[in-house]
Amino acid sequence: MADSLQFRIHGMDCADEVRALKRELEPVVRDPAALQFDILRGRMTVIGPAALEPQIVAGVVKAGMRAERWNDVQPGAAESRFWQRRGRTVLTVACGVLSSIGFGLHAADSGVMSAFGSEGAGMADVVPTPAVVAYSLAIIAGGWFIVPRAWLALRRLRPDMNLLMAVAVLGAAAIGEWFEAAVVTFLFALSLALESWSVGRARRAVEALLAIAPDTARVRQPDGSTVSVKASEVIVDQRIVVPPGERIPLDGNVTEGMSSVNQAPITGESVPVDKGPGAEVFAGTINGDGVLEVAVSRLAGESTLAQIIRMVGEAQGRRAPSEQWVDRFAQIYTPVIFAAALLIAVVPALAGAADPGAWVYRALVLLVIGCPCALVVSTPVSVVASIAAAARQGVLIKGGVFVETPAKVRVLALDKTGTLTMGAPTVIDVVPFAEHSRDELLAALGGIEEHSDHPLARAIIRFVRAEKIAPLPASEVRAIQGRGVTATVGGADYWVGSHRYLEEKGQETPEVHERIETMSGVGKTVVIIGKHDHVCGFVTLADEVRPEAAQALADLKRAGIERIVMLTGDNAATARRIAAETGIDDVRAELLPVDKVAAIEELVKQFGIVAMIGDGVNDAPAMGRASLGIAMGAAGSDAAVEAADIALMTDDLSRLPWLVRHSKRTLGVIRQNVALSIGVKVVTAVLTFTGLATLWIAIAADMGVTLVVIANALRLLNVSSKGLVAQS
Repeated sequence: MADSLQFRIHGMDCADEVRALKRELEPVVRDPAALQFDILRGRMTVIGPAALEPQIVAGVVKAGMRAERWNDVQPGAAESRFWQRRGRTVLTVACGVLSSIGFGLHAADSGVMSAFGSEGAGMADVVPTPAVVAYSLAIIAGGWFIVPRAWLALRRLRPDMNLLMAVAVLGAAAIGEWFEAAVVTFLFALSLALESWSVGRARRAVEALLAIAPDTARVRQPDGSTVSVKASEVIVDQRIVVPPGERIPLDGNVTEGMSSVNQAPITGESVPVDKGPGAEVFAGTINGDGVLEVAVSRLAGESTLAQIIRMVGEAQGRRAPSEQWVDRFAQIYTPVIFAAALLIAVVPALAGAADPGAWVYRALVLLVIGCPCALVVSTPVSVVASIAAAARQGVLIKGGVFVETPAKVRVLALDKTGTLTMGAPTVIDVVPFAEHSRDELLAALGGIEEHSDHPLARAIIRFVRAEKIAPLPASEVRAIQGRGVTATVGGADYWVGSHRYLEEKGQETPEVHERIETMSGVGKTVVIIGKHDHVCGFVTLADEVRPEAAQALADLKRAGIERIVMLTGDNAATARRIAAETGIDDVRAELLPVDKVAAIEELVKQFGIVAMIGDGVNDAPAMGRASLGIAMGAAGSDAAVEAADIALMTDDLSRLPWLVRHSKRTLGVIRQNVALSIGVKVVTAVLTFTGLATLWIAIAADMGVTLVVIANALRLLNVSSKGLVAQS
């Protein structure tokens, strides 16, 4: 039987590293399905015999990374931990600082224009030695993590962006363009550092999910007492006791007790759910006002929460975004330039050309032209400008690959609670009965609910205060577990509770039943207030739709989104009501996190590019599985924000259509820059073959087009919300 070997992979931060590992390890394990990658946790799982471990570790080293067994990972020395976490950041900052120092020294000696790149072939002595030293150190610092990958790409004859980058820097330095070489190195190192930082943040957020469920559980003993043990040691069918207000440590089914449970962390339901004998409860959810005894149904490592944590990591690992176009282009472009230059330098001389030196000169010109500085710089500058412009609009984009994706999205899936809605119950209506007045009901409710922590009670209190109604003093307030509360107000006995509690008291009339069923049928929660012999009235509550939601979804369709789907853990009636108010095309309700992932996979298979927007822990796996994950930044949980590719920091849904249009504009600018960069090089290359191009022309073309594409990219900063809306 095959073993399951798990390794911590140091340096595995994105899909590029996963591809490199697969190239080295698939020949070892001989089965691609035996390799599983969890990018967020830096973990690789290999299904195979333990005897393969030395070969696996050696293969990881060949891929430019380092592996150690997952179980053997221990906190290392402080210095080692610091370098692993901060080394890339330190070197990137050093690269930027040294580049600035070099530019300052150069400008002080030769003038600002010269420092910007007026030097060329045969004029490298214009650059003062101190500036060359600073530029060189900047290139070394910025290229520390780039050069090993470039060398691996060259050794395997698999040109990639790292090799293209190395060629650009070395070519620029060789002809004396030291400032250009240093700046290009810094920009590329910065993009890699941001990617690594983003993955690190996501890893820490996923690890923080473990804190949602308690580490210990109160296990019922045969003599009726309870003892606290580690949750990981509790076995299936053992009974655990959950006091009021505490989080439930393990999945299970209620055997004794009545209570309401806040399941928002797992299912996203907007209001607590009543639980009694036989009801299922989930680890990480919050018990309400009653004591529950629960028969454990799953081990700690198999709970719904544990599955969420695994799915987040697996979704990120499976997603493997397509390679950047420039990276694919480099696989052809770089070897073609090298081969062409070599042929130009060697073939005429072998053929007996009268002036072989002239052909060597032309080869050198072609290599200078081939230095892809403009191509390399244009995309990151466009991306940085686009990300900066988005940040001004309250949209946090976490990396260059996510700048382009919104322009290609065909279907948008949304969570309901906290995304389309405000995420908290709000009083919708107050309905008095039996000659009671509205203010009388609210005054009594205000007194009864004043000291309750239940979400519905807090919503009622907020409403009473907003209506400027003074609560009547309540005494003898007593909670009825899982049902409601009783109290004495103004000398009269009142009760407040659910429809089920009303039925138990036998006070339901046909009229009251019809009204309650009508309100419940459209997804509203009904809280009933009554006396010992009759119903006084009821209050309806619902999760309020965000005011901008309907318009935002309409604008999204005008921006090119073909279909909008709601994925929610809430009940179907509530979901249908929200969908009707906002213009949702498809509603899928009462979904657990695993169901949301399945729905996303189905949509991806059917439509291709699918975005998912959510705010809770339960949304994180689906967001990770989608082509693009978008989080509500202010209202969202840390796990959702970190699992997402983009965050709406102001929770403003109107930013979604803006984002789609901004992405399309960014994609247009990038295409313009790539076309211009390649076009100028093609023209200059033609001049080279005819003997009309010189090194000076090559340098001017390279530097000139670099400045042009940078200027074009910076136009993305001059964008406004109104301007982009008008474009569509």
